[in-house]
Amino acid sequence: MDVTAQLRKVFDVEQQLRKLKSGLTGAERFLAEQDKDLKSLLSQKEALETQIKTLTAQSSNHLGEVKRLDGKLSSVRGVMDNAQNNKEYKASLTEMNTFKAERDRNETTAKDLQTKVDELRKQIAAIDAKREDREKIRKVAAGDRDARHGEVADKLAALSAQRDELAVGIPAEVLRDFQRIVEQRGENAMGAIQIDDLKRMEFSCGVCMMAIPVDQAISVRQVGRVTKCASCQCYLFIDEDDAKRMANGGKPEKAPRVAKAKGEKAEKTPKKDRANAEDIAKSEAKAKKKKAEAAAEA
Repeated sequence: MDVTAQLRKVFDVEQQLRKLKSGLTGAERFLAEQDKDLKSLLSQKEALETQIKTLTAQSSNHLGEVKRLDGKLSSVRGVMDNAQNNKEYKASLTEMNTFKAERDRNETTAKDLQTKVDELRKQIAAIDAKREDREKIRKVAAGDRDARHGEVADKLAALSAQRDELAVGIPAEVLRDFQRIVEQRGENAMGAIQIDDLKRMEFSCGVCMMAIPVDQAISVRQVGRVTKCASCQCYLFIDEDDAKRMANGGKPEKAPRVAKAKGEKAEKTPKKDRANAEDIAKSEAKAKKKKAEAAAEA
């Protein structure tokens, strides 16, 4: 079996694997989305809690300043009560008004900070409610993922083993590149060579529909040489029926010989089919000659 034929068999198994994995991948993606949302909610909560700690500390500082100023005000009132003259009384009154204004500012600021803290705590409560709902969804998603994995685990293991077995003998470099193309292009990683006009030896890629050189099409048919489309980079192969058409010069496969009645003339091969066969033979001869010349130069 040539390498291209091996790649086709590996690709067929790979397609089955990807189909089985698609449902499992969807379940895993949904579960990952729930984990991502839960992580985001947790981060939001932690950020809010950090803000609360900062605002609470600031509020405590302002309340401490209020207590300190209350002590100052009490002291100034004592001085006012014992003032000996009007000058001492007015001086104490001015100081008391200053302390009182500063106290009121600190008290107002502390209240504003506490209001913000209360608002942040409400936001945390809302986040906790969302997290609880999301945890329930995640639990269902995890159960669905585990159920699907259990359904396909044995099949996946069997197909993976079959794929590895079929890949034995394929050159490591070719296999690595093939796997890369499969990951990138999926079902379009391999494409059949289409016969557009056998008489004119015109071929095209079955994936991107771009023209394929004659020598490449012939080498794929003859020896299964590993060939990639120059346009879309998919790996090329040729269907068995098309390979027979090329080998027969465009003629349909011969039917079993039927005995003819006496005097009945045998059908002749049409000139058009003979011409097609001659064209293919010439093209194959040219391809062999080029290959021989390349080998001689090497």
